[in-house]
Amino acid sequence: MEGGAIAQFLPLILIFAIMYFLLIRPQQKKMKEHQAMVEAVRRGDQIVTQGGMIGKVSKVKEGDSEVEVEIAEGVKVRVVKSTIAQVLNKTEPAK
Repeated sequence: MEGGAIAQFLPLILIFAIMYFLLIRPQQKKMKEHQAMVEAVRRGDQIVTQGGMIGKVSKVKEGDSEVEVEIAEGVKVRVVKSTIAQVLNKTEPAK
């Protein structure tokens, strides 16, 4: 009787394991990579936001979750760090 109950739940367990390895785990890895990229953003980096704006980081507010981005000569906007989609050009750290 107990062997039958385990046999009934085995397909559900296998489906969950497959979903974990094909969907959940890669998504968590991608989130960690994005968070590391956002934390590594510094002044002078050229970025693309999720809204499609391209600009150069002019100020990174340390304890805050936003950066100041210059999108044109003299035009600066504040952007939430988590909306940064890609870093185009990294600047070398100051020595």
